[in-house]
Amino acid sequence: MDFFQKEANEVIAELTSNEEMGLATSEVEARTLRYGKNSFTPKEKESILVKIFDNLKEPLIVILLISGLISLAMGHIPDGIGIFVAVLIATSIAVIQEGKSDKAFEALSKLSDDVQVKVVRDRQIVYVAQSDLTLGDIIHLETGDKVPADARIVHSSNLEIDESMLTGEAEAVSKRSNKIERDDCPLAERKNMLYSGTMVIEGRVIAIVTGIGDATEMGKIANELKEETTSQTPLQQKLADLGKRISIIGSIVAAGIFVFELFNMYRAGILVFNNLGAALPGIKDAFITSVALIVAAVPEGLPTMVAITLAFNMQKMAKNNALVRKLIACETIGSVNVICSDKTGTLTENRMTVVDVWCDGKLVPVDKLHRDEMLENFCVNSTADISKYDDGFEFLGNPTECSLLVCAEKNKINYLHYRKKVGDPVCEYNFTSARKMMSTAYSMEKGYRLYTKGSPEKVLNICDRLLFEGSIIPMTQEHKNAIEESITKLQDNARRVLAFAFDDFSAEPQWEDIYNVEKGLVFTGFVGIEDPLRMDVKEAIDQCRQAGITVKILTGDNINTARAIANQLGIVKKDSLVLEVTDIDSMSDQELKSKLDRIVVIARSNPTAKMRVVKLLKEKNDSVVVTGDGINDAPALKAADVGVAMGIAGTEVSKEAADIVLLDDSFSTIVKAIKWGRGIYENFQRFIQFQLTVNVVAFLTVILAEVMGYKMPFTTLQLLWVNIIMDGPPALTLGLEPPREHLLDKQPIKRNASIVTKDMLFKIVSNGMFIVTALLLIMKTQVLGGTETQQSTIVFTSFVLFQLWNAFNSREFGVTSIFANILKNKAMVGIVFLTFLIQVLVTQFGGSVFKTVPLEVALWLKMIGFTFSVVVFSEVIKLVTRGIRAITADAQ
Repeated sequence: MDFFQKEANEVIAELTSNEEMGLATSEVEARTLRYGKNSFTPKEKESILVKIFDNLKEPLIVILLISGLISLAMGHIPDGIGIFVAVLIATSIAVIQEGKSDKAFEALSKLSDDVQVKVVRDRQIVYVAQSDLTLGDIIHLETGDKVPADARIVHSSNLEIDESMLTGEAEAVSKRSNKIERDDCPLAERKNMLYSGTMVIEGRVIAIVTGIGDATEMGKIANELKEETTSQTPLQQKLADLGKRISIIGSIVAAGIFVFELFNMYRAGILVFNNLGAALPGIKDAFITSVALIVAAVPEGLPTMVAITLAFNMQKMAKNNALVRKLIACETIGSVNVICSDKTGTLTENRMTVVDVWCDGKLVPVDKLHRDEMLENFCVNSTADISKYDDGFEFLGNPTECSLLVCAEKNKINYLHYRKKVGDPVCEYNFTSARKMMSTAYSMEKGYRLYTKGSPEKVLNICDRLLFEGSIIPMTQEHKNAIEESITKLQDNARRVLAFAFDDFSAEPQWEDIYNVEKGLVFTGFVGIEDPLRMDVKEAIDQCRQAGITVKILTGDNINTARAIANQLGIVKKDSLVLEVTDIDSMSDQELKSKLDRIVVIARSNPTAKMRVVKLLKEKNDSVVVTGDGINDAPALKAADVGVAMGIAGTEVSKEAADIVLLDDSFSTIVKAIKWGRGIYENFQRFIQFQLTVNVVAFLTVILAEVMGYKMPFTTLQLLWVNIIMDGPPALTLGLEPPREHLLDKQPIKRNASIVTKDMLFKIVSNGMFIVTALLLIMKTQVLGGTETQQSTIVFTSFVLFQLWNAFNSREFGVTSIFANILKNKAMVGIVFLTFLIQVLVTQFGGSVFKTVPLEVALWLKMIGFTFSVVVFSEVIKLVTRGIRAITADAQ
């Protein structure tokens, strides 16, 4: 049985404590040894070497490392060094960009600063450090104190606790000591418990500590953050799969070529390690050919270009108010098809606001309230304060009372002026859970006035008159029925309704006779209060629906409020399920998984439930974004494919656990980020198509040259140069194409879909085979002219120029001509030209490193014209395809 299900004296007895005596010093020491300090166990930090090792385990990197070692062992020092430099570039970028490791646990620990707590020890009330609290300590808290540990309430007075950081519920929670009978009572409804990290915003309390450190609800969240390891994102899975396939195919073919060469040498009777002359290769040469083949197969530039592209786009997204903390999240957010969103502070403003006002028998605009008696009630029957700044108000006290003060300000009323005018109260009747009302009385010029506010049912029951258009009239049953009908309409829309009344006394009443004082009052009206939707949320949700993204609300709020918000957003359909966390707790994983598609709201959610939902969605191959701002959201933020935290209203813990932080706290920024993410994914496809074409050409050219008896067309260093340096800048410009407008009209890419589409594969194969054929033609016929010595340089340089022209082919998918948007990426034109100039310098002056010889201007012009043919070839295929589609469409 949990502590909330027991009487307070039973808990004290079970923990062997005493309300008046507290714990003895010797007992405190013994319990500290047994249970430890009231602090979280620190998270073990990951060393830089571990991060580097994790990056080196990528399949593409492993193959390169092996190739580099073989090159060094064979004595080809420049080739080996070149391969290791390629690995260094790729791993360094990844480690540097993700150098800020997850600090969520450390941020959580900072919330438990070692403040002093009032506690009973050895019959005396003393102050001790929060970390020195132990089980069974009797603590005393009052307004403004932070709860230092989980505790069971023993006594309380007008106690209200802000639990929004833990439960997500914006409204302050009234607490009392009564035991709770319900077995499956959600954490947010345990009215007799206090939880570490929450705030006392009103009242006083004496409580007994029932949980410290890791055993607190906050500690459980800390452990989930510490232990949870985020699985691979969809892009990481696809790139890993692509890398494995390329590596396996490249290694098998390279081994096959090696065996093929050994067989030829054996058959010719020249099976030796070193070569016997230019025409008689040895085993060492066969090895080098195999290494070159692997280098040709593996897209060495891909990891580097992915890292650089993500880093550039990280900066661009920050300018659009989406601060990306984890590099890969730039793209991953584009593939999501489910958003699990917190309500409070994410979809809503996390600020209680008066949205409806009823007086004089009707609803009136919030800023058109002219009843002084009601406005005075807002201002003087309150213990809250507000602080005004440029674009809003800071709440100081009970959020509901603060919302009334803001409403007064909207009606040009200075609440401090009202308070100064009436002076100090002569009597106060505080709010209790039994009365559900509060009243304050003041001395006036002609007697005394009592202001009352509270639950509409309670206030109506003590009123027999009604303020109507400035006059006080008797309240009839017809009036009551009309008022109750209006109140019910607001409550059905999840408004919190507060009613207001007053009464004047010519002579001072017996204030201690509360039941006679609060009787026969004048009903002045009521207000509807809610945590309103953010301005742009409705439009953003509509855009998500258009983009094929489902939105689910996982909130700590009650089910009625959550359902009302879901209805306002239009995400509830006929077959939708709106559930409480206790409903899903009773389901097996399989049952819950089968219903997840229909579930749109889970109210009273806790961190464990959110984590479970995220885990099951990912098992269904959904890509999941979790949004939130509270500590209770942190574990799910970390477990999601992309965690998105609010930058302004969010807690430090939620920001540190997230992959993306919204600098403007706007849900619509998530939609912009999704558009950017989809654009990044398309850009990855562009440069993957470009780079794979490079590798297919290099791979097939090396194989066919070997089989057809030509000498090795490229050196290992030349292949590295093309794959990393020459293809790097053009590939990077493809990765920086701005997002296209059609992206939010498309359905999300499935998690298990290949990143290489059929259209891409066709272009890779067709353009690749065209270039291979052209290169073999040069080797066989010397079609471009030049001397015998220049032929290998012509083949190498033509290979580079073919790829530069093919970069333009890779800009457009489908049958769109590259000339349609040729100037929209002016940077690409400039960078391709600059890359061409670098290749000219390498060819003309880099002979000692790259084994090239200078070429005449005429040869350069011939190569430029000859290699442009790949653009003509691609455009002709698109033209033919467009024609076929047009004929087919007309026939239908």
